[in-house]
Amino acid sequence: MTAQVEKARAARGDSTGKDITLTVKNLKVYYGTPTGNVRAVDDVSFHVYKGEILGLVGESGCGKTTTAMAILRMVQPPGRIVGGQILLDGIDLVTLNEPALRDVRWNTLALIPQGAMNSLNPVMRIHTQIAEAIQTHEGKQPKDALKKRILDLLITVGLPSRIYDMYPHELSGGMKQRVCIAMAIALHPSLIIADEPTSALDVVVQRVVGQTLLDVKERMGVSMILIGHDMGLQAQLVDRIAVMYAGHMVEVSPVGSIFADPLHPYTQLLIESIPSIKERKPLKLTEGITHDLRNPPPGCIFQERCPKVMEVCRAEKPPLRQIKPEHYVACHLYE
Repeated sequence: MTAQVEKARAARGDSTGKDITLTVKNLKVYYGTPTGNVRAVDDVSFHVYKGEILGLVGESGCGKTTTAMAILRMVQPPGRIVGGQILLDGIDLVTLNEPALRDVRWNTLALIPQGAMNSLNPVMRIHTQIAEAIQTHEGKQPKDALKKRILDLLITVGLPSRIYDMYPHELSGGMKQRVCIAMAIALHPSLIIADEPTSALDVVVQRVVGQTLLDVKERMGVSMILIGHDMGLQAQLVDRIAVMYAGHMVEVSPVGSIFADPLHPYTQLLIESIPSIKERKPLKLTEGITHDLRNPPPGCIFQERCPKVMEVCRAEKPPLRQIKPEHYVACHLYE
């Protein structure tokens, strides 16, 4: 595998000249039901540059977490990957068998789960859980060296050394989430997927956890996918944003460009829904509901809720095309 990775790294890169850690091409994930396949992720493509945080946003049920689970190859039946490529450090994860996947996970690809409360073993001390992750992949370690390594990890995520001997129930929600971050970075992966890591936390602790993620990115140069639906938080943390709707990618852009000039009508509605502390105004709501994912309409998938829908939108599906430097949108308004 090492030779494959080195060969792929030499060939990686795009028109910007940046090194690419992850490339997802035409990914499709369907869930089988008695009445037809639910197209949870339908022909999604994007990439993650080395050392950047990519925000993956959209309303609940749009396919964000399913995309993450597909990258991790953890989609559970009746879900299945029915097409596409997932290239991490040049290796197509879709083609790997289970032993090879176990080698990739945690070593090269790690997950910060959404619910730290349910992710940590309640009857094991923190140091035991981190040590188990390390030794499962690297084998038995000298006791003193392992302890120092775990303490260094805790310090890296802003936790005091006393956490080493504590149980999860003795920690606050923010502390538990930072323990999960420490576990994710233990083996220095190339890519970390953070699945709504601040969703169950108050705004003060959200900021602490968010800053921890930024510090980890700066110290380790790791790439991240930050999944969420809080556009305000995304604006503070990510380098680029990828917007999903009903299993499709509708806009991808640097964070500054997308907030200054959002192109897709759905992205515009998401940004307009952010409450303002400077002016009083009614919140902008998206009318209607998402179409049946078993039977998507012809043409644009946002047509039934779009305030700017045109006749062409009902007949032709818009491709994801570049409109401005590094700013891509799937919308007929910009043809």
